[in-house]
Amino acid sequence: MWRQRQLCAIWLQRLVHKMPRLKVKQLRSKAGIAPNMRETLRSLGLKRVGNVVVKEDKPEIRGMIYAVRHLIAVEEVK
Repeated sequence: MWRQRQLCAIWLQRLVHKMPRLKVKQLRSKAGIAPNMRETLRSLGLKRVGNVVVKEDKPEIRGMIYAVRHLIAVEEVK
């Protein structure tokens, strides 16, 4: 049983790594923007200008990106 769970976890990790990914870079400062947008940037993992994070291409992430699209740059990673 333990071995089966271990193999399932390995299979899930491989499946996740094959999902398309998005590289998100913060271009503009958080100064002067609404608090909900600051929280969105924090949820994306962006802390300061020039920060880059790679996220899975999921609808939730796309929604966050859309909310702060004027502050970030996005490109697809293959």
